[in-house]
Amino acid sequence: MPSNAGTTRLVIVESPAKAKTISGYLGPGYVVEASFGHVRDLPRNAADVPAKYKGEPWARLGVDVDNGFHALYVVSPDRKQQISKLVKLAKEVDEIFLATDEDREGEAIAWHLVETLKPKVPVKRMVFHEITKPAIQAAVANPREIDRDLVDAQEARRILDRLYGYEVSPVLWKKVMPKLSAGRVQSVATRIVVERERQRMAFRTAEYWDILATLAVAKPGEGPRTFNATLVALGGDRIATGKDFEPTTGRVRAGAGVVHLDEGGARGLAARLADQPFTVTRVEEKPYRRRPYAPFITSTLQQEAARKLRFSSQQTMRTAQRLYENGYITYMRTDSVNLSETAIAAARRQIVELYGERSVPPEPRRYTGKVKNAQEAHEAIRPAGDNFRTPGEVAKELSAEEFKLYELIWRRTIASQMTDAVGSSVSVRIRAVSSAQEEADFGATGKTITDPGFLRAYVESSDDENAEAEDAERRLPTLVKDQPLTADELAAQGHHTQPPSRYTEASLVKALEELGIGRPSTYASIMQTIQDRGYVVKRGQAMIPSFLAFAVIGLMERHYPRLIDYDFTASMENELDEIAGGDHAAVDFLTSFYFGSTNGTGDQAIAHAGGLKKLVTENLSEIDARSVNSIPLFTDDEGREVVVRVGRYGPYLQRALPGSVAGSASVAGSTSASGEGEGEEGGSQGDRAPIPEGLAPDELTPEKVHELFLGGGGERKLGDDPSTGEPIVLKSGRFGPYVASGERKSSLLRSQTPDSLTLEQALQLLRLPRLIGVAPDGVEVFANNGRYGPYVKRGDEFRSLDSEDKMFTVTLDEALALLAAPKTRQRRAAAPPLREMGNDPLTEKPLVIKDGRFGPYVTDGEFNASLRRGQTPEELTLEQASEMLAEKRAKGPAPKKKAAKKAAPAKKTTAAKKTTAAKKTTAAKATAAKKAPAKKAAPKKATSTPNE
Repeated sequence: MPSNAGTTRLVIVESPAKAKTISGYLGPGYVVEASFGHVRDLPRNAADVPAKYKGEPWARLGVDVDNGFHALYVVSPDRKQQISKLVKLAKEVDEIFLATDEDREGEAIAWHLVETLKPKVPVKRMVFHEITKPAIQAAVANPREIDRDLVDAQEARRILDRLYGYEVSPVLWKKVMPKLSAGRVQSVATRIVVERERQRMAFRTAEYWDILATLAVAKPGEGPRTFNATLVALGGDRIATGKDFEPTTGRVRAGAGVVHLDEGGARGLAARLADQPFTVTRVEEKPYRRRPYAPFITSTLQQEAARKLRFSSQQTMRTAQRLYENGYITYMRTDSVNLSETAIAAARRQIVELYGERSVPPEPRRYTGKVKNAQEAHEAIRPAGDNFRTPGEVAKELSAEEFKLYELIWRRTIASQMTDAVGSSVSVRIRAVSSAQEEADFGATGKTITDPGFLRAYVESSDDENAEAEDAERRLPTLVKDQPLTADELAAQGHHTQPPSRYTEASLVKALEELGIGRPSTYASIMQTIQDRGYVVKRGQAMIPSFLAFAVIGLMERHYPRLIDYDFTASMENELDEIAGGDHAAVDFLTSFYFGSTNGTGDQAIAHAGGLKKLVTENLSEIDARSVNSIPLFTDDEGREVVVRVGRYGPYLQRALPGSVAGSASVAGSTSASGEGEGEEGGSQGDRAPIPEGLAPDELTPEKVHELFLGGGGERKLGDDPSTGEPIVLKSGRFGPYVASGERKSSLLRSQTPDSLTLEQALQLLRLPRLIGVAPDGVEVFANNGRYGPYVKRGDEFRSLDSEDKMFTVTLDEALALLAAPKTRQRRAAAPPLREMGNDPLTEKPLVIKDGRFGPYVTDGEFNASLRRGQTPEELTLEQASEMLAEKRAKGPAPKKKAAKKAAPAKKTTAAKKTTAAKKTTAAKATAAKKAPAKKAAPKKATSTPNE
């Protein structure tokens, strides 16, 4: 687009990638340069505060709270060189266009640029929601002024977060651990994760049974001959299912009025129903219709990318940023589900081309968002341009990550303008009378999709692994009332209630959105912050709170409950939205929140408490450090309270001595962090045991705690190794008990228990693998214990032993005889699968999780995929399993390995020589260890300032 003759314009954007793309759409006379994001901010630490302000009482905050909350902004050190370049360019042009993102953050960056550059030429605000040539030319032709209401809202948010972080974080430093951080949104997000883990810790499983009947029709018409039905009622009373049990007791809920079948009851009833006639008592058929999903907003994009692509929130937003800056999608930080008229027209044209006229509804679809205060003037996330490019058209231009995300966005956008999925659903009730005259009612449901509509393009995933996909069909035979049926099979089925699933990044973002907490631009940073601070760790996709998070949230709940209240946090977001709309003044809001004035718009509960400043200073002496750093678990069989202590060097278990209470406070009003003073180092409060790294809070069951204590102290010395002089210690790790001596370790055998293990047994374990002797050809023969039990080994030849004791007694002749015998072809009965998952949505093959030599894996009978590190069989979803196997299929069968060349026979090495060498090595290591200075455990890296 040519500029006015002789006029030079400077266009400032945030990133170099964005600058490169935009510069290609502008003609001569335009200089496009990047600011590299924010150019200035509140001081990060004392070193950033200019000398003339260092003596001011408010300097540590960077906000003059006594003078209208005036913010002290400083240019970031890593932006000074770029600012100098922009100042120079501003003096050489006739006009400046500020083309930062079209949201509050982008508006604030534009304002900060004006305040920093102080240009002498006209400045205009240039906005667009996609980086395409028409959009950029339209933005240049229709500039506007900087929206001061949006700037005020962003500045109020920044100051609010600074006040919250800088006033509350020091409380955590004093009472829990140095260098921790609190944040207006991060603390609430952490609380949500902690509350879910508490529910899992309190959960008590229950067992319940029902009967699965395979029923057959005598003369099949349309549909299959057989189908499955589940027992739903007995004698008119409903059969108990998982929802009927109290999660904290495992007992049936009071007044549930259900029949709770146990294994004996279910098997007995199945036997009494055998050979009895079954009759259809009710058939209800209803039309099925499913409308398409709305186009993506920021939160739903993060959720679906996590479910389908296994992207983290940060990964999704980084990838979306690249797609936006290079002109492939519209702006990715939005809470609006609107599509422009040109986008709707583009989608409808493409649907006709790809799926035919029947797939386009008569009228365009328009969506209304559920997000409070959504910016409806903005657009949803969609492919950029007036003519969408298909994934196939952009495949060669994008990285693998970018292609996957673009395809997801394209499919969702196209599907949003397609016809409904329609079909029919049927519900059937069947009755049989047992030989004992019991009326048993069975139920079955079916679904048939006659026109998939939008499901041709897109099927949304679910956080519930047991939820059925929208495009899944369950076909039943054509059934009518009073139709007789026969039972081919009646199988009693046992079930266990499951604790509530842990949050994933996707489900946590969804929870925050539903609560009205946070905004599209903040979700990814929240997910990252709570992990960076050590409050949450990820195991696979599951988010697990640390014990440190329990201590921090416990303190906040007891002493500052309003600061982590969901409604309060959401109300602050609403008030910031009102400031953005020009309906309220930022100063009044901040005054009410910080000082407690009730004249403004701030929260009245905080205001009446005297404001944040008074709240965190006056109640500090009431907070008992030992109490907030103690997390009660349970009382053991001997009446001793067991708690987790959050100490300076990590969490540990403590069990009260008789007559004392492990969780009792040390000194009322203690101000020491991590419970120092009486208790942290004193050791007068009872037994202690370290908690292995990686152990989740809900895994601290009474059985696991008993194992960790091992009779006291967390580890037990069994004696000394007579051959090396080193102590032999019994310990417990995440994967169970083991013995250790020096650098040698060995897990206990299946027949051994920690409480009864003797020094002699430990010595035997530490001598594994045991050298039995040397075969006539000079190859050593060993006995050892493996994943599948005890065995003997010579070179690459293995044979199983029939008992664990044989590892320590088998002779060389016996071992050679075993090894000389041919391998038995008779395989032991296959172990039952760890879990049956249902049919693969891609191939319809049944998927199961099995336990293999190298750990659990998912299989469809043809392809296998090992579970990734951190994934558990219980938490793996059907969607994830399907994707893992799809990746395996795409790679094809593994290439056959070439036969290795036969190694030359090993030289003879006597057992005596080997033992002598081992002693020398151990002695040398011990000497080196004595000479070397002891290494201190490195403290966890902490930030120098609280996170706001």
